[in-house]
Order: sequence, then structure tokens, then C-alpha cells
Amino acid sequence: MNKSDKIKQKLARMLVSAPKLSLALALILCAFLCAFVPKLAIDASTQTLLLENDKDLELWRDITKRYKIPNTLVIAYTPNSDLLSESSISTLAALSKDLAQIKGVKSVFSMLDAPLLLSSGLKFPDLLGTIPTLKDSNASKEAIKAEFLSSPFYKNSLVSSDFKTTALLLTLEPNPGYNEFITSITALENTLKNSENNATAKTMLKEQRAAFKAYRDELRIAEHEQIAQIRQVIAKYNQNSQSRIPHQASSSQLFLGGINMIADDMIAFVRSDLVTYGLATLLLCSLCLFVYYLQLRYVFLAIFICLVCVGVASGLFGLLGFEITVISSNYIALQLIITLSVVIHLINSYREFFRKKSSFSQKAIVYLALKERMSPCFFAIFTTIIGFISLVFSDIRPIISLGLMMSASITLSLIFSFWLFGSIMSLLSKKSVNTAFERYFSLTTLCAKIALNLRARKVVFAISALGLCVGLWGISKLSVENSFIGYFKENTDIYKGMELIDNKLGGTVPLDIIISFKKDKKEPRNSSLDDEFADEFASSDAAQYWFNERRMSVLKSVNEYLKNKEFIGSVSSLADLLEVGKELNEGRELDALALALIYSSLSGEGRELILTPFVSIENDELHFSVRTLDSDPRLKRAEFLRTLQNELNELVGENAQVKISGAMKLYTNMLDSLFSSQINSLGFVLLAFFATFWLIFASLRLAIIAICINILPLICVLGAMGLAGLSLDIMSITIGSISLGIGVDSAIHYIYRYKRELAHFKDSKKAIIASHASIGYALYYTSFAVFIGFGVMISSNFWPTIYFGALTDLVMFFMLASSLILLPSLLLSQSAYPANEQNKAKTINAV
Repeated sequence: MNKSDKIKQKLARMLVSAPKLSLALALILCAFLCAFVPKLAIDASTQTLLLENDKDLELWRDITKRYKIPNTLVIAYTPNSDLLSESSISTLAALSKDLAQIKGVKSVFSMLDAPLLLSSGLKFPDLLGTIPTLKDSNASKEAIKAEFLSSPFYKNSLVSSDFKTTALLLTLEPNPGYNEFITSITALENTLKNSENNATAKTMLKEQRAAFKAYRDELRIAEHEQIAQIRQVIAKYNQNSQSRIPHQASSSQLFLGGINMIADDMIAFVRSDLVTYGLATLLLCSLCLFVYYLQLRYVFLAIFICLVCVGVASGLFGLLGFEITVISSNYIALQLIITLSVVIHLINSYREFFRKKSSFSQKAIVYLALKERMSPCFFAIFTTIIGFISLVFSDIRPIISLGLMMSASITLSLIFSFWLFGSIMSLLSKKSVNTAFERYFSLTTLCAKIALNLRARKVVFAISALGLCVGLWGISKLSVENSFIGYFKENTDIYKGMELIDNKLGGTVPLDIIISFKKDKKEPRNSSLDDEFADEFASSDAAQYWFNERRMSVLKSVNEYLKNKEFIGSVSSLADLLEVGKELNEGRELDALALALIYSSLSGEGRELILTPFVSIENDELHFSVRTLDSDPRLKRAEFLRTLQNELNELVGENAQVKISGAMKLYTNMLDSLFSSQINSLGFVLLAFFATFWLIFASLRLAIIAICINILPLICVLGAMGLAGLSLDIMSITIGSISLGIGVDSAIHYIYRYKRELAHFKDSKKAIIASHASIGYALYYTSFAVFIGFGVMISSNFWPTIYFGALTDLVMFFMLASSLILLPSLLLSQSAYPANEQNKAKTINAV
């Protein structure tokens, strides 16, 4: 007897020899860890979907600080009457007043606050004085409407092109502490990169992270209350509108949009998904277990073990300070699936030994089941861990977190499944097993017949080869996309608000474009300023000379290009001021002198309103604030950004540098990084699997076969995605590592059992028949449990989760077929099993 067999015997004997003590210790440990479950936090902020070390992230934070880009929410208001009607204006005024009273809302900007430059008959000098708004303008409604629809400040941004929808911009109170924490933590992390042994920096970093988490949690509570209050106000006005016009076909509509709202809703989605996934998986699997076994003891046993494993894992994550994100919210469903798979294998093994060794005592049968399943279950979980741990190669925190959480949780599932199964089953009395399902459901028998038939095997190989070719062709057509609006179902407020803002108010996803001018020592002085006037200005404010013809030419050309660029909606820049100024200046463009006058005459508040968001004289930069049309199905974001960068570089020439940042850029970088990391990690996974198979099967041929039957289903599904035009997103891109990690379990269990049967029968065909009649049912049961577990994800409000569940189900279905049909076909098609392989097979202990 080898050393591993002795270890298995000791562990199995220890679990069944003192079941009461063993069970008590397990429950005490479970109770201790479950006490920390309430500390398990949820972090669904957009920051969790960014690359940790992305240079564009640093640029974006710098841009946000330099140009004082506020955190805003947008409310799209579509009244049932004309926007300029008395009822619409009074509603808008009342709505703005109610929103402004909400804590944390710094200001509310609407049509009522918009300066009316064109319709008021102002001339250029008046631009520096008091400008009327809709509240105090004497202009006609026609003139005001014309200005809203033609002004570069307002058209397709503050009002829609059909003049039926307007936006209310809610500027939120800034949270400088958040950015200060980020800056401090980043600086400490950089310090540790250069000096890993800096104990002081390590201590400070730990303290800063703890303080930041506490600060962020308080901030999140305040933001949630703020969003809730805003929604209460919106609901009141929506309800009032509908109650006033019960017989009209349409009534006023208000929709909320913005980063804070999305983050708040995502947390609600995650909480809902956690409950939905868990309950739905447990209920459906309970039903399946009863159908399989027709005995409640196995149903209750399996569900109890699953609940304990999830509770232990969740408590451990709470104790260690892990946080659940949009992506890692799947961990409960995934752990339930994998735990149930282990328990089903133990139950089936027990039932099989019960039928063969009915005269044995209950403890003896449990001992045999534990000992027999210990090695294959260990290697199955080990390979699953390899699949999940490969996610750590990513630079995205939620993906890394999912890899670590799942690796830890399924390790706990393996330990507690054997621990609780051995203890509880040893305490239960013997009871005859019901084998009705196995007798009347002949799927595994049918699969065995296909594999045993030579002609059928040829058809299987032909279909597999065709699937491989088509799959590889489809994979070549795969793309990576990150449509934000496409992440949500059409009936959610997020989707409705984003769609309305995207189509009516200039787009949803922001993009920041920076034009940095290169220093030119020979740059001429502004020709439009005479020397005496220039000297006077130079003594008061030298920054005015920044507005020269060269920079203004670049400004106009870039602005014109962006406004005509496909997939770009709203464009805000200094060029808007030039365009309006031209109309106020009797059709003459504002020259450098006029801009210098405006700059020097504006107060500090005026400069922050008109110039600061678009110009940084200190850094010699122009800023273009752009919003893209995220709902356009033709938009290919990575390609769009590459084209935009190249065309802008060509447009500005060698005298300036173009930098592009913003949400679209950051998320595109994230997906590109995730795609490349998953390609690399898949290589690691396959090599690790191959080495593991070679180790546990002691056969190069079996290792190659096991790899092939698991790769083929994945290639077919990914190829089908490419041919169907489905893009990889933040979740479906991880299907490869996760499905391989889970799917290889079937191959391990089947080949492990096949070698035992081969050693017993000395005949491949008999070994196949015996394997299908025993382990084949366990593979079917566990695969169906996996199918159910991923299937419940379809109930999510988050489309990436839905696609992930559906596609993984498809992979699991093909993997089951591959294990029960293609795998035995390949095993039988080997030139009679070599003698040395048969000798190795004999070394595996058959009970």
C-alpha cells in the first residue's frame, strides 16, 4: 500500500470513527466564521472595473482635477406639453427647487438658468455684463426656442433636437477626501514598489486603506440616501403628472442618469442577484436531487452541506475584508454548484457501495465511499482551482477577487463536504437505496452504445472535427466590446434613462480630449494688439497672450472635426464661446484682442464657468468634453478610439500632442487587458491541466485525450459567439478559464473510474459499459446541477451575467456530451490498450 492510500485511509477512518465529535467541531467552526458574514461588503462602483495601473486612469484623474470636472447627475424631463409652456416652466421651476434642497446637491442647472445670449439682442460688449435667462428675458418664445435649438451651448445637450426633452444637471457637492485618499494610497504603493522592506510605508498603507474603506462606506451610504431622495422627488412629479391627465395617451416623464445612480443601482442588483442565485439554485437543485434519488435524506444532506460551505466561505471573506463586486457576486452560485457536485459524487459512491456491500455496517460503507472518492474529488477540485486562480493574472481587481474567492471557497467546499458527509452519514441508519431513476433513465446507456459502435464513433469524430474547424473560424471573428447601455435590461431605470439621454441629449459615455501645445520659442506676438496696448496688458496679465491665432486655429479645426465625427454626440469646448461671440459681434469672429478682453474682464467665478473647463493656460492645453452615443449598435469602441487618435494626430500636426481619456477609454483599456490576460492565463491553465492529467493518470495518451475533450466544447461555443456576432464582455471573457476549471472534473472522474474498471475486466468495452453504468450517472447528475446553477443567472438584470450563465451552460452541455460520448470513443479507438498501461491500471486499488 502506497503512502497516499494510507493517508486516505486515515482521513476516512478519522471522519467515521467519532462522527459526533467530528460534526460538533465542524458546526462550531461554521458558527464562528458565519458570525463575520454581516461584515461582507459590496463594492459595485465603476472604480472596480478599471485597471489598477492604467496610465490613462492617472491622466483622467489629472484632467478631472485640472479642469474641475464636477460629479453630476442628469434628469431627463419630457413634459406632456411644449417645453416653453407655462405648465412646463412652472413644473421645471418647482422640480429644480425641490432637488436643490436635497442634501449633497450643490446646484441645479436647467433651461431656466441658461444665459440667453442670442435671443436677447445682446452685442459683444454686453457679453461681459449681466446676461438674461428664461426667468427674466423679454424675448419671444419663438426666439428663445430658436436659440436653444441653434446655440452650441444648448442644442442636443440641454434640449433635444425635437424640443420635447430637456435636461436638469445636478452638480453634487465635491468629495475632496476621496481623491486625497487615492493620491495618498497610490503614493505609498509606489514607495513600496521601490522599497519593499519599508516597514513604515507598509504600516501607513494599511492604515490609509482602512481609513479609506471607512470613509468610502460612509460616503456610499450618503450617496444612496441622496439617490433615494432624488428618486422620491422624481416619482412625486411623475405621479402628479399622471394623476392630472388620466385620459391622455402620454404624460410627463422623468428619468435619472449618471455615474452615482448606476453605482447605486448596481449595488441593488448585486444584492438581488446574491439572494436570487442562492435561493433559485437551492430550490431547483433540491427538486433535481429528489428526482434522482427519491429519498429526502439525500436532498436535505446535500442542501445542508451546501449552505454550510457557503456560510463558512462568506464568513471567511467577511473576516478577511473581501468585498463583493458585480463580477464576484456570482461566487455563491458557483460555490453551490461545485459543492453540490462533490456531494453528488459522494452520495453516488455511497449508494453504489451500499448495493455491492449491503451486509457491511453503515460506517463501513461510508468509509469506503469517502476513501474511493477522495483522490478523484481532490484532483477535480485542484484543477478547478487552477482554472479560477488563473484569473489572478488580470489587472482588474474584481476579476482577481473572483479568482481568489472561488479558489478559497471551493477548497473549503472540498474539506467540509467530506467532513460533514462522513460525520452525518455515519450517524444515520442504513436505508435501502431507490434506484428507479437509474433503471428508467437510459441516457448513459445510450451514450455508451454510441461509443461502442464503430460506425457511430466515426460519425462522432467527423462531427467533432467539423465543430473544431467551424469553432476556430468563429473565434477569428470574435470582438471585445463594452456597451454600457447594453449591460442592462430594457425595463430597468438605468437603461431607460441612458437611452433617452443618449438619443435625445447628446450621448451618455464621456470622453475627454486634451490638445497639448508644444513650446515654440519663436512664437510671434499677437499681431492684432498694438505695442502700447500689449505692454499695458502684459503688465497686468501676461496669460492673455495665450489666445493667439495658431491655438485658435487648432481649436476650431478640432472642434469642427469632433462635431462631424460619427458616434459623437455633444461636444463642449472654447469653440462654443467663439461661435456665439461671432454672432454677438455682428458676424465678425472674436480675434485675439477680443478674447484677451474677455479673459481679463471676467471675474474668477466667470473664468471658472466659461474658461476653466476648457482651457489650461498654465499647462498650455485645450480641453474638449465629448459624449459618445453608446447605444449605437455599430459603434466598435476600440476601433473608434484608434481612428480618433490617429485622425486627431494628423489634424493638429507636429505642433501639438493629442491625449484621449474618459470612461470609454478606461473601460476599453480594461477589456483589452482582460482579453490579453485571459489568453495568457488559458495557456497556463492548459499546461497545468496537462501536467496534472499526466501525473494522476500516469499516461501521456490519456492526458492528451483529457485535454482535447475539454478544449473542443469551449472552441465550439466561442466560435458560435463569433459567428453570431456576440462580443466578449467583462464576464463572458472569463468563460474559458472558469468552464475549463469546472468541466475537467467530469474527465477526471470518468478516466479515473475507467482505469479501475479496466484493471478489473481487462477489456476496454466492458470497462466503458461499467463506467457509464456507475460514474456516468454521477457525471450526469453533477452536470445538470451545474447547468441549473448557471441557468439561474439568466434572471439577473445585468446582461453580462445573463450571457455568462447561458454561454457557460452551453459549454457545460457540450462538455457532458464530450465526456460521455467523445471521451469513451477516443479511449476505445486507441490501439488495444498497451500492456504497460494495463499494468499501471492495476496499481489503482479496487475495493
